[in-house]
Amino acid sequence: MSAPARVATPPTAAIIDGRALARNMRCDIRARVVDFVSRHGVVPGLAVILVGDDPASAIYVGNKIKACEQVGIHSRTIRCDQGVTTADLLALVETLNRDPAIHGILIQLPLPAHIDMPAVLDAIDVNKDVDGFHLYNIGGLIVGSTVFSPCTPYGVLKLLEHANIPIEGQNVVVVGASNIVGKPTALMLMARDATVSICHAKTRDLAQFTILADILVVAAGVPRLIVPQMVKQGAVVIDVGINRLPDGTIIGDVDFDGVARKASHITPVPGGVGPMTVTMLLSNTVDAAARFIV
Repeated sequence: MSAPARVATPPTAAIIDGRALARNMRCDIRARVVDFVSRHGVVPGLAVILVGDDPASAIYVGNKIKACEQVGIHSRTIRCDQGVTTADLLALVETLNRDPAIHGILIQLPLPAHIDMPAVLDAIDVNKDVDGFHLYNIGGLIVGSTVFSPCTPYGVLKLLEHANIPIEGQNVVVVGASNIVGKPTALMLMARDATVSICHAKTRDLAQFTILADILVVAAGVPRLIVPQMVKQGAVVIDVGINRLPDGTIIGDVDFDGVARKASHITPVPGGVGPMTVTMLLSNTVDAAARFIV
């Protein structure tokens, strides 16, 4: 007699839907823009600098421009050849710093290797640094006086707030120590009184850290790095990773199907953190415009 067929255990985690939250927030942002224009006669403006012809970067910029259109933000895309120099970019940034119609400046990363990226990012007027990458804004995260928070970490916090996930006193593990996502996310969660550990490519026995996390944020850029046995039962899992497989499939850094059977909450990829990154950029741009109203 054959054994009965095994029935797959369905996911138990609540899905934190970034698309739905982003959609609702963008409705609110659009209302803010309409009110801002009616009161001040000024349309918030965002300039995006795109260097080279990287297809992924072009897609990301296109998504940001489309999002601006949806909420009523004026946008301007400035395309530069791959061979543009650091001096050229510094001059361009300075022109945009002085432009009264532009309230936010974003430089699409990555930049070509020959560009002095820190110098270019730090040339942006801190009051127009809506991506939150200026040295002042990154450093300000330590003491809580930042003008603008980096968009992806900001989106992570909004997702946790939306799902009513307590942060204070929780053990948080951030996998990935980049200046763009991992480190700022850790600092922002520390500011909410979480106990934070940061893991990275040199961490030995990653699982001994991740298994302790009440909240696990994964931004390592490694497909399915986090498997179920590395996650505590009932943990909240935020997957920031976006990885394209050879067949074109987009997956995160977390084994979603397996981990969703142990986690209490989890973000999908796509549809989790990604939509929130652009949404927080829009919010920062409207806030930036308000800083220039006297």
